[in-house]
Amino acid sequence: MAEDSDQEKTEEPTGKRLEDAKKKGQIARSRELNTFAMMIISAALLLMQGGGIGRGLLEMMKAEFQLSRETIFDPASITLHFKQVMIDGLVLIAPFLALMVVVAIIAPISMGGWIFSWEAIAPKFEKMDPIKGIPRLFAMRGLVEMLKALLKILLVFAVAVALYKSYISELLGLGVEEPEQSIFHALNIIGMCFLLLSASLVVIAMIDVPYQLWDHNKKLKMTLQEIKDEHKESEGSPEVKGRQRRMQMDMAQNRMMAEVPKADVVVTNPSHYAVALRYDQNSNSAPTLVAKGVDLIAAQIRNVAIGADVPLVASPPLARALYYSTEIDREIPQGLYLAVAQILAYVYQLKAAQKNDWSAPLPPGDINVPDEFKRD
Repeated sequence: MAEDSDQEKTEEPTGKRLEDAKKKGQIARSRELNTFAMMIISAALLLMQGGGIGRGLLEMMKAEFQLSRETIFDPASITLHFKQVMIDGLVLIAPFLALMVVVAIIAPISMGGWIFSWEAIAPKFEKMDPIKGIPRLFAMRGLVEMLKALLKILLVFAVAVALYKSYISELLGLGVEEPEQSIFHALNIIGMCFLLLSASLVVIAMIDVPYQLWDHNKKLKMTLQEIKDEHKESEGSPEVKGRQRRMQMDMAQNRMMAEVPKADVVVTNPSHYAVALRYDQNSNSAPTLVAKGVDLIAAQIRNVAIGADVPLVASPPLARALYYSTEIDREIPQGLYLAVAQILAYVYQLKAAQKNDWSAPLPPGDINVPDEFKRD
């Protein structure tokens, strides 16, 4: 176990590892991408809707600040008036807020997809320990976050200075414009500056997204031992699988041996191969191979056949041909019909002789096996 813990995590995470991490809420996320998306969309919306919102607010202020003497001195009327002003203001900016809510939902799931995990939102009290938190400040992740913050400050400052120099003359000229024109001109300058400042954050997002993907993949990397353990857990150990295969083979062999007493004949090599055949004379089907084996299994088939008085017929070429050409519980191929018919004819003659106490017929001589079925 000590050796396992010392192994380097050099292997890419498996699909199961990634799926388990996702269930725990461990997926790649970029706060910089979320911030950039929120700011750039809000800036674009303000440029598109800012004029309408500004005019609406201006009209609302003109209307709502003109109060009658009775309303001013009536607390109930003032309260109702204030509530109506709040409702009108919310209705005016509701489309903007609704779109920002949609962006706030879509931006995080654009990287890593949608996921909900109770384990991820459960409080982890060990992270609240200030003593344990000190090493995280000097870890690689803490250093990267500090560098990103410094880069963000420098970038925004540089863009802000450039915008100031570009718009200083327009800002100074606002004082000589008409009040309403000055307000909308100022809003336009503010919206454009906000858009350009937000757009500058794409540089931070382009750095942070690849880093977060790399860091997430690095955290989930595995050692060779972890991959082996996971494979054993999911597929089962080789010992267990081997034992299961042996049990399956034993069960199949037992079922096969149970069919031997029902066979009409067992064709042998005579010692290395044994093939049991069954033929139903009342059906139109061909003879069926019900059992086959070599060496020890062939010997078991012969012993079971002898115990059940199933005739044994030695025909090495045919035994090998049947063994290699036909699977268990399958009909023999058409090319071997004639050869098997000679064997079955001999078996029926033998049974008739035994029943009537006749002299036993001679075993069939050379049985013609087609060349395409011959095996050495």
